[in-house]
Amino acid sequence: RFVACALVALSNADGLHTGAGRAVRSSRVVASSSRTHIALTDVVVATQGVMAAVLTGAVAPPAAVAAEVTIVKPKKKASGGVPGQPLVIGLSHHTASVDVREKLAVKEPEWNNASRLLLERCPSVQEAAVLSTCNRFELHLVTPDRNAAIRDVMEFLVERSGLPEQALWDNLFMLGGEDAAWHLLRVSAGLDSLVVGEGQILSQVKACFTHATEPDGSAGKVLGRLLNVAVAAGKRVRSETSISKGAVSISSAAAELADMRSQVALGKPWADASICIVGAGTMSRLLLTHLASKGMTRVRLLNRGLDRSQELAAQYPDVEVSCEGMEMLDDALATCDAVFTSTGADYCIVTKPMLAELVPAGKKLMLIDISVPRNIETECNDVPGVSAYNVDDLKSVVAKNQASRRRSVLEAEHLLASELDGFMSWQRTLDYVPVIGKLQANAEAIRAAELLKAAGKLNGLDAKQMEAVERCTKSIINKILHSPMTYLRKDVGGQLSTREIVEGLFDLGP
Repeated sequence: RFVACALVALSNADGLHTGAGRAVRSSRVVASSSRTHIALTDVVVATQGVMAAVLTGAVAPPAAVAAEVTIVKPKKKASGGVPGQPLVIGLSHHTASVDVREKLAVKEPEWNNASRLLLERCPSVQEAAVLSTCNRFELHLVTPDRNAAIRDVMEFLVERSGLPEQALWDNLFMLGGEDAAWHLLRVSAGLDSLVVGEGQILSQVKACFTHATEPDGSAGKVLGRLLNVAVAAGKRVRSETSISKGAVSISSAAAELADMRSQVALGKPWADASICIVGAGTMSRLLLTHLASKGMTRVRLLNRGLDRSQELAAQYPDVEVSCEGMEMLDDALATCDAVFTSTGADYCIVTKPMLAELVPAGKKLMLIDISVPRNIETECNDVPGVSAYNVDDLKSVVAKNQASRRRSVLEAEHLLASELDGFMSWQRTLDYVPVIGKLQANAEAIRAAELLKAAGKLNGLDAKQMEAVERCTKSIINKILHSPMTYLRKDVGGQLSTREIVEGLFDLGP
């Protein structure tokens, strides 16, 4: 059986600020049987009870041996060696309008620079990665101190965006620990997208993983693993469910919106409209594909460089594509019926004053902006005859798409739940790394001490024989410790008795 958990607000006890900020938890399908994992202290106590004078250091080696034995201690992490936990701070089409999202948007080539700067400004954050798309801006972090990280990151975002702190609290969501991991898995699977099941977000999460794990990236062991799991989970959902079948993208939703509103906005059917696309990137390529599928045979394509637009035009031999430079934008606004914009500009290339001069009296013009930051001012709607739309206006188009995919969403979340359990189990084993290091160090100290005691009886051995003794004693120690270390890494859940713990630690089967 599966239970769909409702949206909940995380409390201050979980280390999150509630206040005016939104702590949004994605819906999750979980197995009805609850599992309680053994705490690290339980394992240590049980181990100490059984191995009191063996591996816990209760029997200290002689001082002479202590000086000879090299003990490798686990590396210290920030905040006193406390293992970091995932934390996501961000906003999306669910929580913020496009005018807020564009203030925080980061272009993909700058993702690593932004995450590096964040680590410099936020000492409480150990790892960081930026995921910024037209519909979301998310900082995926790893921190041992959630409260401190939130404070540091909020200061960073206020400085970077220029938005008041209260405005950020009103629009941001924050998720920590398991909820942060679950959110990223849903994002990668397309379940949190404006268009459920759309495939572009998976490539964007994959790009986030690639950049974050590059030499100049800011992902470490935990975040690198989480992003990798998210990419794998997104692929699995699309291959094992029907979530992506018949799914529409932002570009296809824009084409659908134009078709739906054409009669009202232009006073003519979409098939009779003259069309212009500004920009020759990936979104424009997808837009061309969907417009061509709706019967478009002629289009003007404006771009700064003609090489790229001509290369794109060559991919559509059945469509008459007129490749022009950006200097023709004014002419396109004055003569075309519908203009789509999808450029990398970080400012509005179409403004109200511009249209007031260019659009003839009585002319109707439809503008559809699928860029973030926006390319078209919202105030363009104030110009008589102009109807301007942005990515937030696509919600009405995709509503029926989401309703038809509810069953697929449940199937996808079932698969994601198993991926999440795997990641969380792996992460919990990081708590045991210091314990494993201590076990190995204490065992090695005891081995060396015992060899020292027996040194007088081993004087008759040559160098080769002594090497064999060394190998043999080390092998015995490694084999004794193998089962306890494997058991700790598995992090076996459930309420276990001391006897069961000991049997698991030393692999004492029936």
